[in-house]
Amino acid sequence: MREHALIVMSWVTVAFLAAIATIALALLPEGTRLPVHWNLAGEADRHAGAAFALFTPVAMCAGLSLLFAVLPRIEPLQNRMEGSAALYRVTWIALLAVMVMVQLLVAAPAFGWAIPMTLPFVAVGLLLIVIGNVLPKSRPGFFVGIRTPWALLDTDNWIATHRLGAWTMMAGGAALLLVGLLPLTPAARGALVVGALLVSTVPPVFYSWLLWHRRTGR
Repeated sequence: MREHALIVMSWVTVAFLAAIATIALALLPEGTRLPVHWNLAGEADRHAGAAFALFTPVAMCAGLSLLFAVLPRIEPLQNRMEGSAALYRVTWIALLAVMVMVQLLVAAPAFGWAIPMTLPFVAVGLLLIVIGNVLPKSRPGFFVGIRTPWALLDTDNWIATHRLGAWTMMAGGAALLLVGLLPLTPAARGALVVGALLVSTVPPVFYSWLLWHRRTGR
């Protein structure tokens, strides 16, 4: 797989996040605390010192970039890795975009930006829709895709599982978009987030087992 361009893109993104963090830290008064965690209702429920909050997305982005750069080299099923190239690359790029969004959200107070706290739901919703769109374009592997034990053992099971997973993931992503855009109460928002995540993940796993059960009679 040719991931050189993605590696360059990743380190450019890391440098961009580091620049935002450095400028924001210089603008904030000493002792400022910024949000570092949001609950399922989209409310900031944990804060930390400005330096830690601003440079955590930088470190996370660097770590994710390193992980994605290493995965193709440690995949045991090297002959099938190219079959999942589209999913691998799109997921990498989408996660970089999410990290930029997180950094902007954390740094917003330093620049006087009024960014809605529900923006992460919109970002994750778009992430799921994008990944769901390319999910069927993958083949069995240990690091990419819906890696149930039944799908890993059977290519037909893998393909069928990922076709269903594409629809459920896009449905969950669309639900998260609505969560981020509609004026909901915190309780309703939290319930819809849990529902969207369950819809995205549970049906493909159960379907993969069901296909194996029907085929083997076990």
